[in-house]
Amino acid sequence: MAGAGGGNDIQWCFSQVKGAVDDDVAEADIISTVEFNHSGELLATGDKGGRVVIFQQEQENKIQSHSRGEYNVYSTFQSHEPEFDYLKSLEIEEKINKIRWLPQKNAAQFLLSTNDKTIKLWKISERDKRPEGYNLKEEDGRFRDPTTVTTLRVPVFRPMDLMVEASPRRIFANAHTYHINSISINSDYETYLSADDLRINLWHLEITDRSFNIVDIKPANMEELTEVITAAEFHPNSCNTFVYSSSKGTIRLCDMRASALCDRHSKLFEEPEDPSNRSFFSEIISSISDVKFSHSGRYMMTRDYLSVKIWDLNMENRPVETYQVHEYLRSKLCSLYENDCIFDKFECCWNGSDSVVMTGSYNNFFRMFDRNTKRDITLEASRENNKPRTVLKPRKVCASGKRKKDEISVDSLDFNKKILHTAWHPKENIIAVATTNNLYIFQDKVN
Repeated sequence: MAGAGGGNDIQWCFSQVKGAVDDDVAEADIISTVEFNHSGELLATGDKGGRVVIFQQEQENKIQSHSRGEYNVYSTFQSHEPEFDYLKSLEIEEKINKIRWLPQKNAAQFLLSTNDKTIKLWKISERDKRPEGYNLKEEDGRFRDPTTVTTLRVPVFRPMDLMVEASPRRIFANAHTYHINSISINSDYETYLSADDLRINLWHLEITDRSFNIVDIKPANMEELTEVITAAEFHPNSCNTFVYSSSKGTIRLCDMRASALCDRHSKLFEEPEDPSNRSFFSEIISSISDVKFSHSGRYMMTRDYLSVKIWDLNMENRPVETYQVHEYLRSKLCSLYENDCIFDKFECCWNGSDSVVMTGSYNNFFRMFDRNTKRDITLEASRENNKPRTVLKPRKVCASGKRKKDEISVDSLDFNKKILHTAWHPKENIIAVATTNNLYIFQDKVN
């Protein structure tokens, strides 16, 4: 059952909420990325204040199925600080744009975190013993005069309270002229890519002073600029393949074996536009905000403003599945343009078995689409039903006409409350959903 069940056959229930309750939210506390590690035991969030908070699944609760979704703070550290580029007179904000975990190789954990300009490799390790009985040092750390030492002691390790330490092992800087929007670790676990608006660079995890530019779409004359890169990701098991999406709604798949600079794509995924839906906003809402390969590597999912599309890598001319996330907003695009919400970048994620996809919406709603049954559900992340194991009630939005008792009118949706970042545990039905400054964790109801 782990991670396999559909989004609808499952009853989702509340497990936890992290973060302050008060309504006046400090800008620095706004969550900007959420990511489970490969085992799902750790869950990392990054925020606009440059902090990374890691939560750990409670060991004893893993066995008790009803409290599997309980995570406690494991480590918190300041990943990035605000900087100033004196050459360009630009402030570089500390906001964490993306976090990516490396697969665990030893007792320590490693993750990459990035702001707009600088990527850092962090090592998170535990210490529960400390050495005692040095010959040349007192217990408080002061050095002893060697002439006073008359006997030799063998230092020993003594148990101490568990300490979790985060230390930056590599800093990858000065390679991006524009803002970094994506990082993705290759399946060879030795290299990773970083993408900004116009270029994609390939890095080796051990080498910080050089990277290879593998995609460059910057025109010779910037006035001819028609599109930007919005997201990029490596294939989960084919180490030479990666995709990147653009603000024009296209996805290009590139093969690094073909040439050093992947200017010519191997495949171009693009759906012809429906002329009946053409409007002033067509180009804006067709911009892709996120692209994610399925775990199997057979499909990829893209998110644009109104929909989620699933593409088969063997078919370029149209997606195999299209799911409307909030079609009722199509008539509201004018006001969403005026309040800038039309530029919101929603992310999307797969469940562990690739059978269900999830993405966020407004009013703190999030949506799940079951690919097998073709059913979908709208759920809400709110503090109103925050007793553990309270089952979430499906929500319905009424687009027009007479509103039923339990429906919500489109006009009463709160566009300041939005779920941009979600994550699904790789093996179980546990999900993490970030509202502005709170992290909600939900799990499936176990009878």
